[in-house]
Amino acid sequence: MAFWLASERRRQHSDWIPRFDPRFWTINFPRPMMASVVTTAHDAMRLDLEFYHEGELAGLIWDSEDTLDHPLLAYETRKDYAHCILRFRWKSSGLVPLDQPNGPTLTIEGRDASGTPRSWYVRLWNYAEGTPTDASIELPFSKLQSGYTLPGEAIHAGDIDRMFISLAPVGYVEGSSNRLPARRSGWAEMTGISCEGEVAMLEIGDVMIPAHGEQMATAYDDAFNQTPARLLRQVEQLGYRGRIVHYVGMSHYYRLEDNMTRVRYGGELCEPARKWHADFFARAVDMDFAPIASLSYELLAQDCPDWWQQRDWNWNYGRTGWDPPSALLSPLSTPAMQFLRSIAAQFVTLMEDAGAEVLFQIGEPWWWVQPDTGAPCLFDYSARLFWGSDLVAITDMRAPMNDAQKALLDRAGQALSDSTDALAQAVRDAATGAAEVMLLAFTPTVLDPEMPELYRANLPVGWAYPAFDRLQLEDYDWLTQGADALRRQALEFVDGRLGYPTASQDYLAGFVLDPDDAHTFWPRIDRALDEARERGVGHRFVWALPQVSRDGYTRLPTYEEDEVSPFDDVTYPLSLGTNASASPEFSTSVAVTASGHERRNALWSDARMRYDVGPGVRSQSELRVLLEFFRARYGPARGFRLRDPHDFSSNDGAEAPTAGDEIIGHGDGLSADFQLRRNYGEQRRPITRPEEGSILVSIDGVPASGWTHVGKGLIRFDVPPSSGAEIRAGFRFDVPVRFAEDRLDISGATFAAGEAPSVPLVEIREAS
Repeated sequence: MAFWLASERRRQHSDWIPRFDPRFWTINFPRPMMASVVTTAHDAMRLDLEFYHEGELAGLIWDSEDTLDHPLLAYETRKDYAHCILRFRWKSSGLVPLDQPNGPTLTIEGRDASGTPRSWYVRLWNYAEGTPTDASIELPFSKLQSGYTLPGEAIHAGDIDRMFISLAPVGYVEGSSNRLPARRSGWAEMTGISCEGEVAMLEIGDVMIPAHGEQMATAYDDAFNQTPARLLRQVEQLGYRGRIVHYVGMSHYYRLEDNMTRVRYGGELCEPARKWHADFFARAVDMDFAPIASLSYELLAQDCPDWWQQRDWNWNYGRTGWDPPSALLSPLSTPAMQFLRSIAAQFVTLMEDAGAEVLFQIGEPWWWVQPDTGAPCLFDYSARLFWGSDLVAITDMRAPMNDAQKALLDRAGQALSDSTDALAQAVRDAATGAAEVMLLAFTPTVLDPEMPELYRANLPVGWAYPAFDRLQLEDYDWLTQGADALRRQALEFVDGRLGYPTASQDYLAGFVLDPDDAHTFWPRIDRALDEARERGVGHRFVWALPQVSRDGYTRLPTYEEDEVSPFDDVTYPLSLGTNASASPEFSTSVAVTASGHERRNALWSDARMRYDVGPGVRSQSELRVLLEFFRARYGPARGFRLRDPHDFSSNDGAEAPTAGDEIIGHGDGLSADFQLRRNYGEQRRPITRPEEGSILVSIDGVPASGWTHVGKGLIRFDVPPSSGAEIRAGFRFDVPVRFAEDRLDISGATFAAGEAPSVPLVEIREAS
């Protein structure tokens, strides 16, 4: 399907929003405190905050440059705020009031009139009317002054990068790391937000991509600082419909104990996350989306109790490579699993309160393997307690396993299966109606070919259909590496082991961690979505929204009748004869300068063939065959095969093919697909219509087996050729062509007089 990596908006639709539109504010803060912002009206927003330390404060941020939205949907950058007036009503509770030291202050970051970077601190109380917790505030940027009292230093409003309002708890002590006696909660509301004066409105992208059939995935850890309204606007306008996989994350949703930095044992959502998700689910339902709440076995390590965590044989904690790292919860830890079940039940309530279906994903539950040593983390406190003397050492999953080790891996798999069953049942028990439970597996880890027995622990037979309503798979490590053979082998293995029908499977494609890889990885991701659709997978998700927005990935709709250019896999029925013409053509733009010099630009990288097969028509009966064939193709509407009499073999154009004729690629140890091609010096001509039965393949000069022609000239190996191996092929082939004109002009008199008709054909460029 067509896609585009948009770097900027170029004449696409736009609209206008008020400057300081509440949807586009963000909030940020130091951990372990938590905060969120949601819009409550077109001109209003609410902030909820929880504090654990005396020195914690949050910032409510307005950025002059929109770096979070998709390039086609971002608002314009305007750094000049001169003659601009911001007005709003402020209400708060649990926060330092407006009139107190460290009360809400507007910090402005930009440059002064000389271009020197500067920050100014504007005390909101100096521009307020009302009480310290309920006041109307007016900020005329051209007259704002920095300082605790007025008069102060005038700010320069002509070059501002960003501004933020600081929010501190009652009892705030600047710079203090002391813990508050107990968690403190606060909230603030800004209502009646308006902007007047110069540049009171901002242009914003208003592209509305038609629905293209794909669905979106996102995560709270990535989006906690934004409003749900902002996120869902992007999802809808980029053409995504239906379901949204929403990973609730591993670090921001839970509440901590009052007296220590550790999750509450019973499992409790913090209020900022509760308010954010209530708004997210409600808005999603109003927009006809169906959100899927996704919960994993992963927690931010610094907040996770030690005895909940998976450990390897040498008692090292399982740790992911994120910064800061996350820990993996042991499926055998009773309190850890109770924590997950409690959190899941609370999300079920939030979904039902919003009027949403209860759709729940258990995200990537697994026994962790240390990336550097290959050590499985099966040996935590609970595992040693449960399995006792049955434990056997496994220190490297890449090493051969004996029967006792395999048996332990099978027991670990059963424990993992039991824990996911219990979590799924907790979701169903919490729902007042039907609940659909999905399980997500990441095949590059659980089916790592270097760890051939790991599937016993991480793809247990207890997950077999119909243990879950849907099985969801993702394989982005292999996908972005181009390891298509491993991807296909994994699908076959999962189908054989778990047995989910295709109609009960989903696919998640992505993601692109490093923006430098965007132009390499996104085409593969886009192609994988098409492949999943061709397999009959109904729910396909792009993982994830932050990367889509950052890289400008834009999936474009393709209508069914236009997906494949019509092609009849039949051969032109007449012999061409030696008088038929064959003409390779290029497209070249030539610009002649005033001095007579030329500037030439080759628009095509390969020639396209044109033929005139009219001279091959030698009788009235052959003329009737031609006319019938022309009618059956609806003129130029449908393509067909043509055997070029001058170039139909990989061996010098016309000789019998051999396995060493043409180089079609070099192995890299991962790629299993290679396109047949003819090489004309530097020109590379893809061959999409080879003659079946004529194809011969060799690797490093040795005839190869274990390959299949899967269609359109694509050779697929069962096992990817080794790195550096030279792959060659020989074949006979036809050229895909169509009639060049909508009509055939044939005069009976001239044909009878021996004059050949003109029957022009043109080569079709086929997607290989």
